[in-house]
Amino acid sequence: MILKVKKLSGSEDLPTVAYAHDGDAAFDLYASKRISIEPHERVQVPTGIALALSFGYAGLIWDKSGLSHKHGLRTLGGVVDASYRGEVMVGMINLSDETYVFERGNKVAQMVIQKVEHCEIEVVDNLDDTSRGESGFGSTGK
Repeated sequence: MILKVKKLSGSEDLPTVAYAHDGDAAFDLYASKRISIEPHERVQVPTGIALALSFGYAGLIWDKSGLSHKHGLRTLGGVVDASYRGEVMVGMINLSDETYVFERGNKVAQMVIQKVEHCEIEVVDNLDDTSRGESGFGSTGK
């Protein structure tokens, strides 16, 4: 699969989207401008790129492990649909008690390209029984 990436106006000098190592599952996304995130604040971080994903695929935005573990920065709601052609934005929240600053060109998140299936949706009155049934959170023990 070829992923078409467009660098948006003013972002031509940012690092090019690429896998850092053979076998990596994700590639890095970079901040296209300086963004300060106050403690417990949610922001949208612009990346300066737009994508043309093939239909049947989605881009999933995930945390950078160092940013989440060391600084409490988490990504929010990161699904990029194949039909979307706008700028990729990274929703983030700062769970720490300290302000964090992304400088232009800093890595902010990573994206995994995943094959997705579309299903036919049928509304029914009843669902098949299973051994688990309606047992939810914590139902399987520690």
